Amino acid sequence: MNENKIQETIKKYDRTERTRELKGNLKKLVSLIAIAMSLYHLYTSWHGTPSAIIHRSIHVSFMLVLVFFLYPLKTKENAFTKFIDFILIIASLIPFIYLKTNFNDIVNRAGMPTNLDIIVGLLLVILVLEAGRRVTGLVLPILAVIFLLYGLTGNYLSGYFSHKGFSISEIIEYMYLTTEGIFGTPIGVSAQYLILFVIFGSFLLKSGVGDFITEIALAIAGDKRGGPAQVAVLSSALMGSVNGSAVANVVTTGTFTIPLMKKIGYTPEFAGGVEAAASTGGQILPPVMGAAAFIMAEILGVKYVNIMYAAIIPALLYYFGVFITVYFRAVKMDLRGLDKKDVPNIKTIFKEKFFLLIPLIVLVYLLVKGYTPTYAAFFGILLTVPVSWLTPKNKMNFYKILEALESGAKGSISVAVTCAVVGIVVGISTLTGLGSKVAGAIIALSGGNLFLTLVFTMIACIILGVGMPSIPAYLLTANMAVPALLKLGVKPFVSHFFVFYYAMLANITPPVALAAYAAAGISGGDMYKTGLEGFKLAIAGFIVPFMYVYNPVLLGIDSNAVSIVTSFATALIGVTLIASSLEGYLIKDLNKPERLLMLIAGLLLMKPGGLTDIIGILIAVFVILLQLKMKNKKIYDQ
Repeated sequence: MNENKIQETIKKYDRTERTRELKGNLKKLVSLIAIAMSLYHLYTSWHGTPSAIIHRSIHVSFMLVLVFFLYPLKTKENAFTKFIDFILIIASLIPFIYLKTNFNDIVNRAGMPTNLDIIVGLLLVILVLEAGRRVTGLVLPILAVIFLLYGLTGNYLSGYFSHKGFSISEIIEYMYLTTEGIFGTPIGVSAQYLILFVIFGSFLLKSGVGDFITEIALAIAGDKRGGPAQVAVLSSALMGSVNGSAVANVVTTGTFTIPLMKKIGYTPEFAGGVEAAASTGGQILPPVMGAAAFIMAEILGVKYVNIMYAAIIPALLYYFGVFITVYFRAVKMDLRGLDKKDVPNIKTIFKEKFFLLIPLIVLVYLLVKGYTPTYAAFFGILLTVPVSWLTPKNKMNFYKILEALESGAKGSISVAVTCAVVGIVVGISTLTGLGSKVAGAIIALSGGNLFLTLVFTMIACIILGVGMPSIPAYLLTANMAVPALLKLGVKPFVSHFFVFYYAMLANITPPVALAAYAAAGISGGDMYKTGLEGFKLAIAGFIVPFMYVYNPVLLGIDSNAVSIVTSFATALIGVTLIASSLEGYLIKDLNKPERLLMLIAGLLLMKPGGLTDIIGILIAVFVILLQLKMKNKKIYDQ
């Protein structure tokens, strides 16, 4: 699949990539703006930022200008729509310029906005909603408008969800002139951390890390049982630490791995499902996780490295589940790996290209040593350039550096837009106290039962994830459901991790599983069957969050070495048994009663507790002995 075809596939399944094709001087102008945006954030990451609200307003202005340049008003453009875009581009500069020039006056009269303050603030709200519509679709902006109306009309409501009501002036002031609305925590994280990691990923890809990752995965797993599928799991996992988008990850690695999987005998649907599940998991795999992980760290007030540590065991369980399912399918279908002559030599690859990983290794080292994500990303970016000079093919010259800066800024647009729109929703929720009211309703609905509350939270997060990106799915559920979990005694760290996981997994949750649909576009398989295959492969990811709520040891909380090892070991066995049940194979084909027993045994082992572990192991041993007996009998009969 050539570069143009790859871009077409990404645009088909990822709305945020559907940009207009610019030419001539206009293209150069947009490139300069994008490069300026990246350089501004690199500069402030080293020299320090201006006041929070000014820094965030600069970030939002850059984002808005690029959106109205790159995303058309509608599919079919004419002179009038282009004129509207021009007006919106100019208007995008006004909120920042007004805030910057009147900053001292605004601070001195805090709580007493002028009419002009409100007009400019209203302009910003409209611009952000329109940018959200163009980049993410209608769902998120409509949700924001509903929340705004709720803030205005709460005094007209009766019952549990009523509130005193706020005037337009009060709401717009909260949205524009504080760090609680549009310039709240989500956009703060986008401006402070996320854009730097997107730029870092862009530099890594330009330096040739993507090809290196694929070659390493092929060398390690290519000739093993079901080799190409294992290559997909490994390469997508590693690429996920560079690429923050599940869909882009699918298309980047899937164009290579999916044809190989089909070649050795996997069905198009299973091949697409493997790639979708593996690519989605990249957002929960340290060191560079999905954007929501950085926001979670900011909300919890913990260092990002703590999030990294906590994510290790759940991520390993997730990927082990995908790996072992792929393995069972390969053995069941008697699928072999690639011919050894088609597999590169791992020693040769490492000898020639290992140094390309130095920036990523330095990044992880700095994070582990306690440096801020900003500092770590900045030095990771700086290191990438001289490291690339060691390979003539991927040497980053001046023009490649500019291309990386440009693509980094453009790649951050969807995250920044999402964070800005979500700021409106979260701001209204905070202003009206809606979050605590929803939490109370969830507890009442579940009767105070923790398990039911977890199930309701999971469903809410997945439903939100169907219609919007993972960031708003996480933030909205965290704002409204996490308080319910806290009231039931679940620790804040665990509660947020629970919500975070399901927000990420929405990419492969039917009926709308965008990562799976992108994979189906490459494999030629049925979209819905591909989605179901991806869901099955990722089943461990849907169970693990319940495990660490009841057993926080899996997140490294209240743990010691022994408890971590035993919990991890029993969970691995549990994941294996569940995968065996779903695939209908262990030593030989499983019949329906055996599959049910394996599923029960797996769930018992994944549930914390010595008694459940013993029962689960006994059931599994019984099925294994039964399988061995039947297999030996078959051999004897032959």
